[in-house]
This record gives sequence, structure tokens and C-alpha cells, in this order.
Amino acid sequence: MSASSTTARSGRLPVWLGAAVFAALALVPLAGDYWTDQFARYILYGVFAMSLSLVWGRGGILCLGQAMFFGLGGYLMSAVTMGMLGDWLMSSYLGLLIAVIGAGLFAAFLGYFLFWGKGLSGPYLAIVTIAIAYILEQLINSWYGLGGANGLSGVPPLNTGVFGGVELWEPVPRFYTLLVVGLLVYIFLERLVASPFGVVLTAVKTNPERAAFFGYRVLWVRLGAFTIGAAVAGLSGALFVATDEFASPTLIGFALSAEVLIWVALGGKEMVLAAFLAAIGVRLIESLFGQLLGDYWIFALALVFMVSVVLLPQGLLATPLNWLGSRLSR
Repeated sequence: MSASSTTARSGRLPVWLGAAVFAALALVPLAGDYWTDQFARYILYGVFAMSLSLVWGRGGILCLGQAMFFGLGGYLMSAVTMGMLGDWLMSSYLGLLIAVIGAGLFAAFLGYFLFWGKGLSGPYLAIVTIAIAYILEQLINSWYGLGGANGLSGVPPLNTGVFGGVELWEPVPRFYTLLVVGLLVYIFLERLVASPFGVVLTAVKTNPERAAFFGYRVLWVRLGAFTIGAAVAGLSGALFVATDEFASPTLIGFALSAEVLIWVALGGKEMVLAAFLAAIGVRLIESLFGQLLGDYWIFALALVFMVSVVLLPQGLLATPLNWLGSRLSR
């Protein structure tokens, strides 16, 4: 089997192709401040989608509550930077660190019980995760210390903490900061998928019984992927509230979990870059045509989703990206 076909089948692309995508995104500020500000949020949605691509696409863990980690990261970031945990802890860096670690630890605790023994999988796991996300959303809704249903407004923007601290209010520096974060997360996940852990993760997804027979700890492999995916989702949620300057219970609920599932499925769940681009693409199209179609926008997206799943099971974006990558690699 050729190297190019192996790359295509594994859901990985040549490094330069991913670099070209991020280089193209670096040109967005030329379109003006409005689109620069919008794409900053789209990039964070893309990072969120990459987290589910790892968990679902590479690990075979169908999590219908991925937004609970996104929202948890957002609320932890808000609590730290707004001084709810003490004025001496008000730091963007510390907020990001607590958001990532907090989301990861919560996922590790949750995943340990979900995957213990034979563990849950398929629709049973999906139902449990969506139920937990719903419970967390209702908890935040009734938690007045965190704003309740009104959420938390006035979340401070990112502060670089360099030379006395520079808050990223302006669209262009904020956009490039988030673009660099997106690039680093993409590189990290691509390296992770290509590592021995990624190979074992694929084996566990394909045939967990056989992987266990060869001595691999299926529980810890799944738990590792689930925890890393949650940490990435927590990072994107923390950056999102700092960009939007607002945190609300909707960041945890089912609606956002369903949206990210659609983005990843449309793009191609086994390809990190395809999931990233699908999130950006769907958000961009929604911004351009959402007002034109009104409430019918959701039906149009659902129709595209169903057609894509039937005709292009590898993904609407992953299929041409795989073809392009294999062609140009030759």
C-alpha cells in the first residue's frame, strides 16, 4: 500500500495542506473588522469540533454532551477572571489553565464510571452523556451565584500579561492570537493521532476485544482520549467567553452538543482538519444565509447533513481532502 493511500485511509493529511488552510485564514483581517471578529469565534468553534473529532472519530466514543466540557471551561474561565475565586487569582493564563484542567478532570472522573468493565458504548453512551449535559445545564440555570439563566456578562477579555498586561480588545490581534491557538491544537492532535497512542486508540475503536487480548488497557486508552478531548473543548470554551465577554447555560446544553456533532459528521469525523473547517463553514454559511432562510435554515442544514451521511459517509469535506492529499502526495 502506498504512503498516500495510507494517509488518506487513516484520516490524516500532508502537513503542508493543514499549513495552507491556516495560512489562508490568516488573510481574513483583509476583509475588515466585522469578519475578523466573526472568524475569531468561528475558529474557536473549529477547535471545539476538533475535540469531538478526536473523541468520536478517532476513539469511537459517541458523546452527545461534548458541550458540557465547552461550557464548563467557559464558566471556570469566567469565575477566575471575574474575581469570583479571589482577586489574587484574576489572570487569563490561570483561568485558561484551570478551565483546561477542570474540564479534563471532570471528564476523567465521568469517563472512569462510563468505561469501567465492559463500559457503555454506542447509543447507551450517547444517551447517558446527553442526560448528564442536560442536568448540568439545569444546575447552571438555577445557580444564581453564576448568573442563573441570565448568565454572566462582563467577562474580561484575554490579557496577555506582558509589560503590565495588554487586553485583547481589538479584533485583529485577538484574531491572530486565537488563530495561533487553533494551529497549535491542530498540530497537537495530528501528532497525537500519529503517535503510538493514536494507533492503539484506533485499534481499540476497531476491535476492543482484540486490543485487550494483546494486553492493551482499553479503559485507560478510552479514558485518555475522552479526557484530552474534554480538555481541548474546555480550552475553546474558556477562550470563547473571553472573546464573547459572556457566559450562559446554553454553552453547556444539548443544542450546542447537537451542532458540533453535525459539524463533525458533515466535515468527516475521522479527520481533524475536516471537522475544523466544517465548523467554520457551517457558521459562515449560517451568517450569510441564516437571515435569508429564517427558521428554514435548520431544515436546510438537516437536509445537507442527511444527504452527506448517505452519499459521502467519510464526510463532505474529508472526501475531497483525502482525494486532494493523495493526488498531490504523488
